[in-house]
Amino acid sequence: MKNSYNNTGTGSGADNVRGGESSGKGGAVSQKKESILELQKLINSSVRVKCLGGREMRGILRGFDELVNLVIDDCEEFLRDKNDLTQITDKSRKLGLVVVRGTQVTLVSPEEGTEEIANPFLGEADA
Repeated sequence: MKNSYNNTGTGSGADNVRGGESSGKGGAVSQKKESILELQKLINSSVRVKCLGGREMRGILRGFDELVNLVIDDCEEFLRDKNDLTQITDKSRKLGLVVVRGTQVTLVSPEEGTEEIANPFLGEADA
């Protein structure tokens, strides 16, 4: 079976559009955008990850990709209150080596150097 695309590298940019190599705008080749996330400096350090739906976990960040899929080792999930799923309890469970899908990740922060502070937007009557 003959391929429908030119993989010899001798054709024009319009001939070889497989894999997003051509932007379709006058044959100009698109450049890869640089990520604003600096997860590389968190590799092999303890991180806390918050996910959609309220799930929270911590562990050692071993790897990631451009879609923010995370590989977390020695992962521990913080269990939520059964009556109020927005509240994290003191209980946790060990998960081990985990791959967290990037579409679920809302926050990645280092464990070192962070502490919980009072909400400055709540008035004294609210607190």
